[in-house]
Amino acid sequence: MTRSRQRVVIENVYPEIDGGRFPVKRTVGQTVRVEADIHTDGHDLIAAFLMHRVQDSPAWSETPMVPLGNDRWTGTFRVAAVGRTVYTIQAWVARFLSWQRDLSKKLEAGQEISVDLLVGALLAEDAAKRARGPDRRNLLAFARSIRPGDARGAAECAAAGLDEALGALADRYPDRGLATGYERELPVVVDRETARFSAWYELFPRSCSGVPGAHGTFKDVEGRLPYVASMGFDVLYLPPIHPIGRINRKGRNNAAAARPEDVGSPWAIGSAEGGHKDIHPQLGTVGEFEDLVRAARGHGIEIAMDIAFQCAPDHPYVKERPEWFRTRPDGTVQHAENPPKKYEDIVPFDFDTPDWLDLWEEMKSIVLFWAGRGVRIFRVDNPHTKPFAFWEWLIAEIKREHPDAIFLAEAFTRPKVMYRLAKAGFTQSYTYFAWRNTKPELEGYFRDLTQTEVREYFRPNLWPNTPDILTEHLQYGGRPAFMARLVLAATLGANYGVYGPAFELCEREAAAPGREEYLDSEKYEIRTWDTDRPDSLREFIALVNRIRRESPPLQGDGNLLFHPVDNDQLIAYSKSTEDRSGTILVVVNLDPRHAQSGWVDLPLEEFGLDAAAPFQGHDLLTGARFLWQGRRFYVEIDPSAVPAHIIRLRRKVRSEKDFDYFM
Repeated sequence: MTRSRQRVVIENVYPEIDGGRFPVKRTVGQTVRVEADIHTDGHDLIAAFLMHRVQDSPAWSETPMVPLGNDRWTGTFRVAAVGRTVYTIQAWVARFLSWQRDLSKKLEAGQEISVDLLVGALLAEDAAKRARGPDRRNLLAFARSIRPGDARGAAECAAAGLDEALGALADRYPDRGLATGYERELPVVVDRETARFSAWYELFPRSCSGVPGAHGTFKDVEGRLPYVASMGFDVLYLPPIHPIGRINRKGRNNAAAARPEDVGSPWAIGSAEGGHKDIHPQLGTVGEFEDLVRAARGHGIEIAMDIAFQCAPDHPYVKERPEWFRTRPDGTVQHAENPPKKYEDIVPFDFDTPDWLDLWEEMKSIVLFWAGRGVRIFRVDNPHTKPFAFWEWLIAEIKREHPDAIFLAEAFTRPKVMYRLAKAGFTQSYTYFAWRNTKPELEGYFRDLTQTEVREYFRPNLWPNTPDILTEHLQYGGRPAFMARLVLAATLGANYGVYGPAFELCEREAAAPGREEYLDSEKYEIRTWDTDRPDSLREFIALVNRIRRESPPLQGDGNLLFHPVDNDQLIAYSKSTEDRSGTILVVVNLDPRHAQSGWVDLPLEEFGLDAAAPFQGHDLLTGARFLWQGRRFYVEIDPSAVPAHIIRLRRKVRSEKDFDYFM
């Protein structure tokens, strides 16, 4: 045990992920709210400060912490730049404030205080030794005003000594040699705003030509950019764009034997034409890909690229670096499998290879190659089948050169594995949202994501469908189910995405009963989509995305509250801005076939609303306006029309005549 004169104890700091082993996540401009148990022996008061700095800066900034009660303290700071920030806590006995408190009590009790005044003067003089400029002069003058003299009696000196502003000034200059510093500096990864708030759209470039059966090109994708932008998406995600293997190529609908004309799965990467740093020759050239990246930016869209660290059997790596793959006793290379599923067209890297250092460096070079082509967003395929340590190293290395890089983990696996990947550095993560359909399922899952420590490091990205996932709810719920799932994804989460045009065209025919695979899956063939169909959800999607962009409460995840409804087919929740200046209420009918109604209970005080005063609800989906008063209100939602309300709550509505003035 070491000896120490430091009397203050700092413990139970939050957030602190695994003892500071992993960082919490924020985006530029967001707040980090820190809490801790801070206490000392005896009855002295405490001063506590939250310390923070950009990781590479030697200079600390300080924010005062305030007591919450029961020795729990809190403080906040805002992060201002992409990169890493660290924070810690310092606390000490507030000797002068303690002196002021005790002096006040002695005065109330009518006790003699002349010695106490001398103690206060010495404390002020001691603080002045550590001050400079005007603060030093003010503290010395303060000390003189406390010390009794010929012209000053005890009452006058006591009144001067109880000056709160000067007392706070004295405690700004403590003897920090006696301060307790928390034992760790805790990290924060600060990303750009797109990490916190984004709308993704996935499409297959080879299906963009518009000519049935013709292979699309990057130029064709450029032609689709106005369409994607018109729906309000700001990230366009492309499945792998590399050459596709021919050995063991899969046919249509995942047939084991391919016909000569079958195009194969884009995730079976590599052939004689090249590998992960090459482009499928029918899509175009590297230069044309760079043109697409630039053209997308002109439409307010970023291109997200798929990173799939796996190979087709005829990938150049298999021949050039056989030590990177697992060879079976019969001499064949082990293909990918997740029993009973087999992926004969794919061979995984063996991350247990003795040559793992070279393998890691090559994987890093792939990401850096495409970052050099202008890509800053990477959707990573199946990261849970590679080592956690590899991802922690790789993402840190990429962010060292490109701190604005964003990584989305496509990991539909066990919760703790998904959380570990997020801790290891993934910016966003896929979720179980697609399979959470009932109100208890949705409320329980999103409380776990947004109201526990998970919210500090795991950013959900919600997808109602993907090329791999066509849920039974979408298969049998029809158009209302697609609309409801869109509203849920876009409002429960600040990041969400859809696989289109399958989504807006409500594609829902499964490969077979009980399966979640699409019939005639685009993973294995070129599809031609009629995006001008009159039954398309294009305009509805555009409206929902516009509402998101115009509604700050919907642009974060940590502000989600669920509200009671006396009908389990209706789910109600809200999001508010940090300062309560705006609130969005969402009510969704989870039944795609029948109208449902019920009474919703709202905690108006949480929204800064007066339960005794009328307020306005403006449904941003339909334009309807409602004048409400009180905590309970009635809703009825017919899914055949619009299966949800997205309601902006308005203050200051005084009467019916004011109704139309609050747009």
